[in-house]
Amino acid sequence: MTRKHVLTIAALVLAAGAIGVAGFWLGRQQTVAVTDDRAVLYWYDPMVPDTHFDTPGKSPFMDMELVPRYAGEPQAQAGVVISPGVVQNLGVRFSTVERTSATAMVRASGTLTYNDRSLATVQAKQEGFVDRGHGRAVGDVVRVGDPLVDIRVPAWSGALAEYLALRAGADAPLAAAARRRLDALGIPQEAIAAAERRNVAATSFTVRSPASGALVTLDARPGAALGAGAPIATISGLSPVWLVASVPQGAIGGLKPGATARVSFPAFAGENFAGRIDAILPAANLANRTVDVRVALDNRDGRLRPGMTGDVALSAAAAKDAITVPAEAVIRTGRRALVIVAGDNGGFEPVEVTLGAAFGDRLEITSGVAEGQRVVASGQFLIDSEANLTGVLERLRGTSSDAPETYTATGQVTAIDASGVTLAHAPVPQLSWPEMTMAFGWGAVERSIAVGDAVEFSFRKVGAGYELTALRKIGAAR
Repeated sequence: MTRKHVLTIAALVLAAGAIGVAGFWLGRQQTVAVTDDRAVLYWYDPMVPDTHFDTPGKSPFMDMELVPRYAGEPQAQAGVVISPGVVQNLGVRFSTVERTSATAMVRASGTLTYNDRSLATVQAKQEGFVDRGHGRAVGDVVRVGDPLVDIRVPAWSGALAEYLALRAGADAPLAAAARRRLDALGIPQEAIAAAERRNVAATSFTVRSPASGALVTLDARPGAALGAGAPIATISGLSPVWLVASVPQGAIGGLKPGATARVSFPAFAGENFAGRIDAILPAANLANRTVDVRVALDNRDGRLRPGMTGDVALSAAAAKDAITVPAEAVIRTGRRALVIVAGDNGGFEPVEVTLGAAFGDRLEITSGVAEGQRVVASGQFLIDSEANLTGVLERLRGTSSDAPETYTATGQVTAIDASGVTLAHAPVPQLSWPEMTMAFGWGAVERSIAVGDAVEFSFRKVGAGYELTALRKIGAAR
């Protein structure tokens, strides 16, 4: 091959290479042109997505380029986006924020007690002593008229004998006065009638139960001396009985006497007892911040026994319309309540809500979400793990609290001016920040540092930027 042929072939190869490079450049330019043909709505910093810029360039917040947002793309927001496949794999279940017309329910635990309104006390009206008992004991159930004890009262026997003597005489007004004296002394009517029939004054008198119920106390025993006014027995009625429930003081606003109640007892599994609120006691318990509510329950069959414990569901006095979500959709952080709102295109955002009354397994939301929105009803914490929502929740807490959250990191000083200091800092896990270089305002920290110093610092978000709250040198400038 001649030198001329070699030069010709080399020229052809160079020409082909130039054409290839030119074709690649033209294709690249065409691709760029196609990309650039999309309309840019604005530029933004992904770390501060709510601030928009009209032109590209460096972010004023971070050491990074602004990102364009094109028409048709989902808008940047404070929440997170999770692919539908991941959501399905997590088993996330959604619910709709609904307007519910129902009666608010308050649930509490309580203990059955005797009904103090049906309490009867038996006392000695005159001095005497107990002659005989009738086999009674505390806890026995008695009926009206059942004998309790037999007592001897000398004053009663003497008054009866005097009445019978005057009754046999001719002085009718004096006999009538003696009869009235028997009533004033409290002598049982059956003893007076028996003395009139037999014309003999009784020496022993039977004290009978004035009410039906259980013997709560029995103080009179055979042989015991009795003074005037001495207690003999106390009887409490068994129907209705009271269930006294301790209700949190914040939940009693909608409860009214007469409202319905439903009570269940471990002794009667699967059975509910209907009752009504008898009274809401006027004083709160300072130790546990509760108010006692008395529920009256019918007990004519005698199955409910004072001392038994039960769970009660109390209904508010009237039904009302309310915006509600399932109780399981609410995340309680201690300081506030949150729900995860599901947006379009797989977006999720934590929203702080204000809770109201409970309606069965749903909770009233007084502010934060609107009717028709979708919320995550189950799998919230799986979403938190999958999408690292912790940082989002921390930022939400920082913006909602009166005092901004403070974060700590280490870094190196790269620039200093009057407005602040630029630091190349390590990752900040609380905010999901990687290593980056960004500017911080001075705040109220001491400025005795130099470019190149290794520092440990704390900062907080102030407006659209970040401000130092502490700055400490940990290494000399290099």
